[in-house]
Amino acid sequence: MANTPDFHPPSSILHPRPVLLAGPTAVGKSEIALRLAEQLGGEIISADSMQVYRGLDIGTAKPSPADRARVPHHLIDICDLTESFDAAQFARLAHRAVAEIQSRGRVPVFCGGTGLYFRAFLEGIGDAPSADAKLRAELEGVPLENLLAELSKHDPAAYEKIDRQNPRRVIRAMEVIRLTGKPFSEQRADWDAHHASRITHLFYCFSRQPADLHARINVRVDAMFTSGLVEETRELLKRGLAENKTAMQAIGYRQVVEHLRGERSLAETIELVKIRTRQFAKRQLTWFRAQKNLEWIELKPCESLEKSAQKMCEAILSSGATGDNNPR
Repeated sequence: MANTPDFHPPSSILHPRPVLLAGPTAVGKSEIALRLAEQLGGEIISADSMQVYRGLDIGTAKPSPADRARVPHHLIDICDLTESFDAAQFARLAHRAVAEIQSRGRVPVFCGGTGLYFRAFLEGIGDAPSADAKLRAELEGVPLENLLAELSKHDPAAYEKIDRQNPRRVIRAMEVIRLTGKPFSEQRADWDAHHASRITHLFYCFSRQPADLHARINVRVDAMFTSGLVEETRELLKRGLAENKTAMQAIGYRQVVEHLRGERSLAETIELVKIRTRQFAKRQLTWFRAQKNLEWIELKPCESLEKSAQKMCEAILSSGATGDNNPR
């Protein structure tokens, strides 16, 4: 993390509460978060499930060393590929980071697209059991379609809502069901009732028109490959990337690993990464649209991210919202 610069917050920010910035990949949230943190006197907390891993740099669009020098960043590069990381760990570390940032009179600015991390921070993670290594290994050996059939039988509600293309999520749901004998959906429902956070916050989610977002995704993917995504992935394989089930779910790395194994050409791989990224962005938007108490901001291609950040900063400061630490 970068050294924290001296900062004397505006008088309106007496007890700075977190500002949460979410949205799909490539929407522009990282640049806005950087500029907003500079203007508010904030520090950024990454809410990205892949940026926690050291070495996953290009494929996760991790903030550059220069950006991290401009504004302190938290929860980036905190795990090796040989380590596991989950929402429970994120929530614990995020609350700790918020307390440290607020103790300096600065504004915690969350930025990311991992909806589960935002939810874990705001609402807790319920009483679901910890991972069981033996059971998880057993479930990982079961075809995804079989797991989905079992989930549909034992927990139709979870089956309807879960991302069926994400083996990690399906395996976790079945793991909880087998360990507890109770529906996974019921345990998730307990979050609001028993683990709601008392922390107050401002929650914004960015969106763009589909054509605009798709164009930005295409540009980002091309830039990643130009910047050396294939070479980065090759080096990460030497450090255990293929053995980390979570990291291998990261879009870009999985497809490049398949390319390195000879499954498709580089041109085909680049196009597939663009398709998978667009699909992922759509799932992110669907997830956030189902959440309550957040404000949507549609970014326009004709307006710079600098201007968008400035408008947000002015609105936040004029309302005095960051200084209000009383529960809503």
